Amino acid sequence: MQQDERTALRSRSFGAIADGYDQFRPGPPAAALDWLIPEGAADVIEVGAGTGAVTRALLQRGLRVRAVEPDPRMRQILAERAPQADVLEGTGEAIPGSDASADVVLYASAWHWVDEARAVPEVARVLRPGGRFALLWNGANRRVPWVRSLWAGGVPSDDEEAKQVEQGVSHRRQVDLGPSAALFTEPERQVISWEQTVSRQELLGLIGTYSGVIVMDAEARRTFFASVERFLDTDPATAGRQSYDLPMGALCWRADRRGT
Repeated sequence: MQQDERTALRSRSFGAIADGYDQFRPGPPAAALDWLIPEGAADVIEVGAGTGAVTRALLQRGLRVRAVEPDPRMRQILAERAPQADVLEGTGEAIPGSDASADVVLYASAWHWVDEARAVPEVARVLRPGGRFALLWNGANRRVPWVRSLWAGGVPSDDEEAKQVEQGVSHRRQVDLGPSAALFTEPERQVISWEQTVSRQELLGLIGTYSGVIVMDAEARRTFFASVERFLDTDPATAGRQSYDLPMGALCWRADRRGT
């Protein structure tokens, strides 16, 4: 993803809602980590760890985790919620770790915020030979019409708009290994579909943790959520419901570090 001024602003926005991010962002489905974490792995560097939803899931598997997060507000909650992890300040472009010190480098919903030309060599540097480079994007499935409309601010979309949303999401999930591609095996992808039952408050809270909403001014945010709530009250898929079975998708990507 192109790293321009707008992207930089959005990438730095999450600390402003760190408590809400921790409360409403879901952890990963177990099947995603089953596919991403190789058997026998022990040392994981998680970059862009946020407030630690994935960190905690990794710790529960008995893994040693270095959780790297640039934002001090997110990092504070991360350290409180995942005290067994080694919580470190750092970025994907400058990972705080020695050469060949990790079995896995994992990004969860964070790769699209990095400068790939600098971040990929850093992954290659800290991975041991045979180590796993793993990426995960976990979120609401906007291929489902009512979900897509919610994330657009309660605005129904036609086929062309749906196509544009799909293209935008796909663009954010592209991975360019660049000159370092020869250091890795051929990447593999897998999509895991799952479902999360959420209350109205939880659904609205989740929508509010996305950067496009966070960076709105106060008036735009009020207008946005008023439209979302009208949609929830009137759309046949959501009207009259006290809870929602939210379709989710986890896009998983992996490649292994070559070498012996």
